[in-house]
Amino acid sequence: MSHWGFKIDFSLFLASYAAGAGAFLFPSLRRYRPGLILLVLAWMALSVTLVHRTVTSGHWPLSNQYESLMFLVWGVSTVYGIVLAAWFKSTEGLAPWVAAFTLLGLGAASLLDSTVEPLVPALQSNWLLIHVATTMLGYAAFTLGFVGAVAFLVKTANPGNPFDGTSLDLFLYRSGALGFCLLTLGIATGAVWANSAWGSYWSWDPKETWALITWLTYAGALHLRRMRNWRGRPFAWLMVGGFAVVLFTYFGVNYLLSGLHSYA
Repeated sequence: MSHWGFKIDFSLFLASYAAGAGAFLFPSLRRYRPGLILLVLAWMALSVTLVHRTVTSGHWPLSNQYESLMFLVWGVSTVYGIVLAAWFKSTEGLAPWVAAFTLLGLGAASLLDSTVEPLVPALQSNWLLIHVATTMLGYAAFTLGFVGAVAFLVKTANPGNPFDGTSLDLFLYRSGALGFCLLTLGIATGAVWANSAWGSYWSWDPKETWALITWLTYAGALHLRRMRNWRGRPFAWLMVGGFAVVLFTYFGVNYLLSGLHSYA
């Protein structure tokens, strides 16, 4: 199931990207609904894959790089669907961009070890779901902020592109703010878990340190947006820079720095 489930997930996200990209590239075909429908189907298929892995492994699929990356892909499409439905229907043109990221995420996951293994003792806690899930959903929101920022920069460089610049600007701001709130919750719950597991709320572990750097980066960006009126392209570039920090926190720390989170 896991092997075929992954293939089905990838195929549906690829189909969504192809449909959305076709609508983006050819004005006469500018209908994003087929791509959005395929994106929903891909999300449903990936949800089934994650549920199956949860049942098979006996724990939430958040224990290693492969599982967390799959969860991140799921989170990106989930948060995008929620934001799209709640706020900005005019951002449906972002669907192929979101699908493109999910394909990159699934492609990266395919290079990792997907073996189902028992949960290591350090992760046998109810805090696993609370801490890791909120943090990864925060990263998912930051990813959408990055996607929105790139689309906004493309829009302003070429006004002929089919995006509402005002909606995009607000979209990436909302995504950044949502990610900031979720990361705040993730850091707070991680501190509580750390105190329970290691006897200290904060150990300046590399993962903790870079999570704090990420938090400060987005805190600064949101402050500049609200208090200094950094909108449009300046704020879009802040979202791009912030996402670079997210990537290092998520990937770079795991492979370049060792610490208490090395099992991840």
